[in-house]
Amino acid sequence: MAVVNLRDIHVNFTGTVLLDGVSLRIEPGERVCLLGRNGEGKSTLLSVIHGTLTPDDGSVDYARGARVAMLPQEVPGDLDGRIYDIVADGLGKIGAHLSAYHQAANQLAMADGDQTALVARLEHAQHSLEDAGGWPHHQTIQAALSHLKLDGDAPFASLSGGMKRRTLLARALVSQPDLLILDEPTNHLDIESITWLEDFLLRQNAALLFVTHDRAFLRRLATRIVELDRGNLYSWECDYATYVERKEADLAAEAKQNHNFDRKLAEEEAWIRQGIKARRTRNMGRVRELIKLREERRARRERGGTARMVIQEAERTGKLVIEATDLCFGFGDTPLIGGFSTTIIRGDKVGLIGPNGAGKTTLLKLLLGEIAPQTGSVRHGVNLQVVYFDQLRDQLDEAKSARDNVADGNDFIDIGGRRKHVMGYLKDFLFPPDRARVPVSVLSGGERNRLLLAKLFMRPSNVLVMDEPTNDLDAETLDLLEELLMDYPGTLLLVSHDREFLNNVVTSTIAFEAHGVVAEYVGGYDDWLRQRPASPAQPEKTCRAKEQTSRTATRKKLSYRDKYDLEQKREALKGLPARIETLESEQTTLQARMSEPDYYKTPGETMAADQTRLEAIEQELENAYGTWEELEAALEGVQLD
Repeated sequence: MAVVNLRDIHVNFTGTVLLDGVSLRIEPGERVCLLGRNGEGKSTLLSVIHGTLTPDDGSVDYARGARVAMLPQEVPGDLDGRIYDIVADGLGKIGAHLSAYHQAANQLAMADGDQTALVARLEHAQHSLEDAGGWPHHQTIQAALSHLKLDGDAPFASLSGGMKRRTLLARALVSQPDLLILDEPTNHLDIESITWLEDFLLRQNAALLFVTHDRAFLRRLATRIVELDRGNLYSWECDYATYVERKEADLAAEAKQNHNFDRKLAEEEAWIRQGIKARRTRNMGRVRELIKLREERRARRERGGTARMVIQEAERTGKLVIEATDLCFGFGDTPLIGGFSTTIIRGDKVGLIGPNGAGKTTLLKLLLGEIAPQTGSVRHGVNLQVVYFDQLRDQLDEAKSARDNVADGNDFIDIGGRRKHVMGYLKDFLFPPDRARVPVSVLSGGERNRLLLAKLFMRPSNVLVMDEPTNDLDAETLDLLEELLMDYPGTLLLVSHDREFLNNVVTSTIAFEAHGVVAEYVGGYDDWLRQRPASPAQPEKTCRAKEQTSRTATRKKLSYRDKYDLEQKREALKGLPARIETLESEQTTLQARMSEPDYYKTPGETMAADQTRLEAIEQELENAYGTWEELEAALEGVQLD
């Protein structure tokens, strides 16, 4: 018998049909992944199945005695207490006994003086747990707290939004339901926690219904895929790769069918508008058929557009982007980064992986020069234009609309030197006019991520720094972002826990191993798994804040000849930017001429000369950037008396 059976469910929000007569059966032990674009109504469907939302029409039937637990996307505002108590609450009465035991044990451990009453309370809690058979649940709670990196004694109210969702995930996992519903469970989890969650769910006998953007998570867990598309639910009895192929074929067939329908409708509309002679001999059956065609066309729900994101490219950097030497940073006696060195050159795509709290964001700030290392040094190349995607979305003003966040009250924005209306630009990021005008605070997580991408991609860059950009994005937007980053000609620094995204995008990986050890590997996540050592190494250095010796204190006294050479280098450096600008302008003009439709009519000797000059400009620019880097390195920290 099915754990849950949905029949002809209808849900309509403010005129928008989210669920249009959908039906779904989930059998015991099934692991069903629900897919669909942002805003299609996936979370609404999950809430209907969980029972927290009553549909407008239809029925939801459960197996007798079936228990349903859910991890919602939004954190309820009425939860209070310690993490352990909230997690244990998922077990009902047994959870109350566990909370009482946990509280008594903690108070006894901290008590001074007479402890008779506390010992009695602890013994009573122990007996209650034994009578209820609750000790195995205590171990399950401890395992969940440990693997999700939660402090059971911390107050829930003090947690960040991500840590609150971890707590709710732990509560859902330990409740041992017959149907477990998870809405984006991997958000805010590091790779270690995600792989533990996969293993945990694979060991369970409960039916599972989940929404996720993590394709590796989906591939490993799902036994069936269901898709919510324009109010209808479709079931796919296949793996994810096969689903993608079949879905593309279905969309192509649908587009062809719609094209043929629209052509027939246009022909019939032309016929009905013919002159008086045609109206006297009109076939009334054909008229009735036309009326039916019109009604069918009005009832058709068009598929939403595809995001058309474009990254604005700045002038390129020099060959060297960042050179870090023997970086060391930590807090007190806790090393985050111990003696790490790397060289990042133009075009590198570097992924950063490691547990939450390991120091990935700290390393980004060290490499960008936003914070200073305790020891070691960071050197930047020339002409860096950095765009930073912040996982906390601090660059968005939640009180303002999406439109005002992007255009600050203006109607037009500048994109690549061209004026574009802000509403048209936001439409490229799948914001219809009504969503573009509401405050950011009411947008979904996926919409906020797309809005931040829209805001950042307005600015030209040659170095992209992205800290967890994939959270809450639907599969199509995620695929597009992946393609954009793969084709991006600049340098990319990417923090992500999405294993497939890392595999597809990055060319090298910086991994936080343990004890402050940070190591660099060639390739993506799977390549790191193959190359990493069996046992983590110890850092070569411990992090101790040391007084930095200034370059001026240690520099040697310069001779007259040294001063003259340095002055010459300084003058040469002053003229380089103008020289580079002239070369790049000539390069742009030449490339534009060679791209003109009639260029093929140009005489062969002229075409050859143009190609030769284009190659020469490329080499001159390479030499100019190299000279710039050499001169800056030679003059770094030098002061002439």
